[in-house]
Amino acid sequence: MLLVLDIGNTNTVVGVYEDAKLLADWRLATDRLKTVDEYGILVKSLFSEAGLDHRRVESAIISSVVPPVTGLFAGMIEKYFGVRPREVGPGVKTGLVIKYENPREVGADRVVNAVAGIQLYGPPLVIIDFGTATTFCAIGAQGDYLGGSIAPGLGIISEALFIRTAKLPRVEIVRPRTVIGKNTVNSIQSGLFFGYIGMVESLITRIKAEMNCNPLVVATGGLAELIAGDTKMIDRINPYLTLEGLRLIYGMNQNA
Repeated sequence: MLLVLDIGNTNTVVGVYEDAKLLADWRLATDRLKTVDEYGILVKSLFSEAGLDHRRVESAIISSVVPPVTGLFAGMIEKYFGVRPREVGPGVKTGLVIKYENPREVGADRVVNAVAGIQLYGPPLVIIDFGTATTFCAIGAQGDYLGGSIAPGLGIISEALFIRTAKLPRVEIVRPRTVIGKNTVNSIQSGLFFGYIGMVESLITRIKAEMNCNPLVVATGGLAELIAGDTKMIDRINPYLTLEGLRLIYGMNQNA
């Protein structure tokens, strides 16, 4: 079995593959204060609950945008699963031509999503990852990574509004029934949700115009279904895009 981990600023997604089949996946809070042993006990218990034998894990791969946590998970995998994980980064084969001014600046999660998107859907693509930050990645017609945009995630905007105002409450991020709110909570939810939809649609429109083509727009990440359900500009939702990319990249580097 292959263990794959996508370590994000808010959540870490863990998946287990048997060949190309995803057997189980879990979303954990990314906690810099947890120890190797705490993560090990947690992940082993998840395997047990899913009826999986953790001793069958033969390999592992990690993508991470949180360097302090990367070592914790790598150490956990070595101690509790007995394998040394591969980490997506410089020197790892991806088959991706990155046209960033400095390719090393492109986050591992964006690289992994691009690899999966090209393999599953074919270029050209716009890939949107709704995580702590919302990233937009443009993949050209030849499969080149052209660049993209990075915006604050909906959760960050909501939290900033609560922290920086004296009387506005913290609210649940949901789709309100109307744009015109009839109370403070609904008004905040309207501004957050529909305002965010407007930002997403505007960036998609502008990215497509610069690409000078009509790419397929694919969404992934924790809020993908919520946002994509209210716009016609997102063509596909794939909650497992990053896990698939990790599986594919591991395969490219299996004999390296």
